Amino acid sequence: MAPLTRSRAGQPGNVPTALNVEYYRQRASAGLIISEATQISPQGQGYAWTPGIYSIEQIAGWRAVSNAVHEAGGRMFLQLWHVGRVSHQSFQPGGALPVAPSALPVPGKTFIVDEEGKGVWGDVPTPQALTLEGIAAIVEDYRHAARNAIEAGMDGVEIHAGNGYLLDQFINSNSNHRDDAYGGSLKHRACLLLEVVEAVSNEIGASRVGVRLTPMGRFMGMGDETPMQTFGYIARRLNEWQLAYLHLVEPAMVGNVRDEVTDPRWNEMILSMREAWHGVLILAGGYDGKTGQEALASGRADIIAFGRPFIANPDLPARIRLAASLNSPDPATFFGGDAVGYTDYKVLA
Repeated sequence: MAPLTRSRAGQPGNVPTALNVEYYRQRASAGLIISEATQISPQGQGYAWTPGIYSIEQIAGWRAVSNAVHEAGGRMFLQLWHVGRVSHQSFQPGGALPVAPSALPVPGKTFIVDEEGKGVWGDVPTPQALTLEGIAAIVEDYRHAARNAIEAGMDGVEIHAGNGYLLDQFINSNSNHRDDAYGGSLKHRACLLLEVVEAVSNEIGASRVGVRLTPMGRFMGMGDETPMQTFGYIARRLNEWQLAYLHLVEPAMVGNVRDEVTDPRWNEMILSMREAWHGVLILAGGYDGKTGQEALASGRADIIAFGRPFIANPDLPARIRLAASLNSPDPATFFGGDAVGYTDYKVLA
């Protein structure tokens, strides 16, 4: 089960609740659940009502979730998240501007809370460029968050380095205009991700760590001048650790909207990444049971992750095995709300 932001963390404090416990327990047959993106610090938050993993209360909330998943026979990794520039002053400590590799305008919106307490989509302000001290502090935040995830009973963590968020912002040349050790050449732009992988692996063991990338992704203004070289280099460097897996997102979706402009080089990208990366490869992005099985049989991937189909089908693996029909998700309930559209989808008799 791929990460799915649902914006239902308990308030105050962005703490997982009994509702979240039930949601993940229902989907434990996934075998491996990768949690919704979970901010590593208050600075890392960019959307309303998303959970964190930096407070004692959040650790306890996630422990209840992991216990339920384990009792139902599943396994679970927590996805570690820093949104970088995709945020809003209302989430930032002291009302500061969001942080990014460079102070560039952001072509997108984020999910904020209006004056009436309702979730609405609001403009993202131009961020402030991170200092070297700020970068070092974020690496430590990742380290602490990984330790907290293990204390919360998780089987491992996934470092979110895609979808236009902080680590992806450093990787892509469109969003990184720095001229120091974290910008310029592709090797410098990959530095922050590799430092985070090293810190997290040292803290909890590399076998408990996965990395998610979105090569050629366009969400939130992403883009790179030489994506084949950039992401091939990253894949080769990640072989230096014996990580649990590398998780790639195919460009079937941009955010939660189907992408109608697929880069013709994408298939070449996947095949080159498959060759460069020597470990377990997970692919996600618009698969169904048939196309997922074909991808496994061809050797394109070792594991297929399903995202939106799991929203409306808690028993998705059984439905795929039986070639049963799928429930259709309600997009109006994707972000924020209560049990409706979250834990009330029907399962097979």
